[in-house]
Amino acid sequence: MSAPSVLLIIPPLTQLNTPYPSTAYLTGFLRSRGYPTNQADVGIEMVLALFSQTGLNRVFAELRARPIDELPGEARQMLSLERAYVETIDPVIRFLQGRDPTLAARICQGTFLPQGPRFSMNDPGDHEGKASSHNQTDQAKHYATLYLEDLADLVQALITPHFALSRYAESLAMQANSYDRLAEALAEPLSLTDEWMVEAMWHHVVQSQPSVVGFSVPFPGNLYGALRMGQQLRARRPDLKIVLGGGYANTELRRVRDPRLFDVLDFVTLDDGERPFLCLLEYLQGNRAEADLCRTFLRSGHVVAWRNGAKETDVPQAEIGTPTYDGLNLDQYISVLDTLNPMHRLWSDGHWNKLTVAHGCYWKQCTFCDVGLDYIGRYEVSSGKLLVDRIEALIAETGRRGFHFVDEAAPPVGLKHLALSLLERGVTISWWGNVRFEPAFSPDLCRLLAASGCIALSAGLEAACDRLLALVKKGITVDQTVRVVQSCREAGILVHAYLMYGLPSETLGETLESLERVRQLFAHGLVQSAFWHRFTTTAHSPIGLNPDAYGIQVVGPAFDGFAENDLVHHDVQVTVPEWVGEGLRAALWHYKEGVELTRDVREWFPEQTPKPKVQRTWVKQVLEREPDEDHSRMERKLVWIGGQPDVERGKGTQYRIMLSNRTMDEEVRLKPGQAEWFLNLIERATPVHQPEGHRYPVFKEVRAGFPFGGPQGFDNWWRSVPAQKAKAIGLLAV
Repeated sequence: MSAPSVLLIIPPLTQLNTPYPSTAYLTGFLRSRGYPTNQADVGIEMVLALFSQTGLNRVFAELRARPIDELPGEARQMLSLERAYVETIDPVIRFLQGRDPTLAARICQGTFLPQGPRFSMNDPGDHEGKASSHNQTDQAKHYATLYLEDLADLVQALITPHFALSRYAESLAMQANSYDRLAEALAEPLSLTDEWMVEAMWHHVVQSQPSVVGFSVPFPGNLYGALRMGQQLRARRPDLKIVLGGGYANTELRRVRDPRLFDVLDFVTLDDGERPFLCLLEYLQGNRAEADLCRTFLRSGHVVAWRNGAKETDVPQAEIGTPTYDGLNLDQYISVLDTLNPMHRLWSDGHWNKLTVAHGCYWKQCTFCDVGLDYIGRYEVSSGKLLVDRIEALIAETGRRGFHFVDEAAPPVGLKHLALSLLERGVTISWWGNVRFEPAFSPDLCRLLAASGCIALSAGLEAACDRLLALVKKGITVDQTVRVVQSCREAGILVHAYLMYGLPSETLGETLESLERVRQLFAHGLVQSAFWHRFTTTAHSPIGLNPDAYGIQVVGPAFDGFAENDLVHHDVQVTVPEWVGEGLRAALWHYKEGVELTRDVREWFPEQTPKPKVQRTWVKQVLEREPDEDHSRMERKLVWIGGQPDVERGKGTQYRIMLSNRTMDEEVRLKPGQAEWFLNLIERATPVHQPEGHRYPVFKEVRAGFPFGGPQGFDNWWRSVPAQKAKAIGLLAV
């Protein structure tokens, strides 16, 4: 039997600016194993079908078919501007795709785009803050985004309630302990957006003629689209095998028992998809028994069966191959800016090639996290050489040099090796990723990362309160976080912080303390963006598995055969009012825009709140305090990221050495012996690509072998003015 051909589909909806990377990884892997594989992002195609002249004509035609007095005022206003919307939609989409940058000037004139409710809600002209960019193109993208959001709101309110710009029918998959609501939705006729989604799917099925169709469902907002397309495939092409996997299945469907799911699917796979999919294709070829599938649900008779008899281990990171975007037209994606904040915009602006530095999390102790599941618990780091090989391959394929490392928490040592490999091979990229706020991110390491192209880092601070950080075993303190983000700021790296409120036993006073600390981080320019969400107990986390130990009671939902992840809990110790979340979100919105940074944090809440027990000079005091002695420095490597020194024999017995980086110079004068030693050190510390790997001088070895007084002489030299100048230019200990 010939190898089955595969079509991998990203269902609506994820990001509009760049493809979700799951199908790119799996496509690259399956092709490397000889399986004909194609991929498609049906979500972006559905959105582009809506945001077109043809699409809007259909939307407005449906509205005009309704009695005008049944439409809300905002809809009647937009309907009166139908011609303006239809005439502007295609040019706006071309502009957001980067195909017509000259439209920016006309958009910024203020009279080109019809302005609906989103414009008055955001009032972008009056509330620009320090963090916002006044670049004309960026401002035009922001206005164009408000314009699209107005149309999306209209469609969601009156055409199809499932539609939103970055998710599709998400509410149907949230806390879906029973399959009933999804079954009811699938029994309804296709909506207008469903029709565009299904039409795009059939185009790819006809074009690629697959025997297996795989749906990657990373989030709740992708599930309905996958099931709806599976339903249509089952009705017209029952010969096709349909597979569902991805992050949603990995966390939510680990105990699925409802056989109705398999009316529209054949298989559900869990955790990393490479091995399960490979085993499944071998099974469909007749080369593997059903019992020897890997982490796969299927329907056997009238019940759901679990098959996990495969003897093979998961595919190592070194063997999964390079992801490929072949088949995903990168030019069709659109950049949207709901804010001009320079950090926050990274999620929605421009294409980012996606990679991971490591599989899983090297810390894996946080009690709110799914530390027992494979995507967190199985840790494996990729070598810097392998990552740069993949980076170069993706640059060659896509022509894009932006990279987003989508790790759970990229390890500092892995990022160091990546940075050194990029510098050694002279590969120029811009990159950002997710890390932990831990002391390993020293000033020198942050400077090295920035030199290799790092522009931003995001990390979970969770709660800016040491008691709560210890409770959830975060492994960091708030003071350590200040030093890490200060290191990032000095290196020019933007920072985004993830935050939670309503943690078990968290008092209102502690929430206010966290907000005050976050305010100070923004006010000092140490954090540029943040997001605050309410703590949710998940079924697979240590808290969810042992809620009594954390003083909470899980009150539902009871598992009813389908999904199981987010749990509803009651905190027996404290009660968190709903207005707390509203106040936190309002404060963060202003902080991200660079305004209201001196306002008393209590003023964000409608009810009386306690005064934070945090001094308003907390950040200043932490930064003025001498850091703890760094005992790890001895094991570090010395790396030079400056330019080639310019050496001139001065008068008398000194050398004049000019040290330069891309923004500054420093002059160092040394005696001949010390000058030769110093220049040799810089030469050995300069990143150079060597097949066997470059060996950098190790701090403790350099110190021990210092020819001018041994270790004590080196310590004196390390504190000297010439050494300080060298460190300022680019001599790093990492």
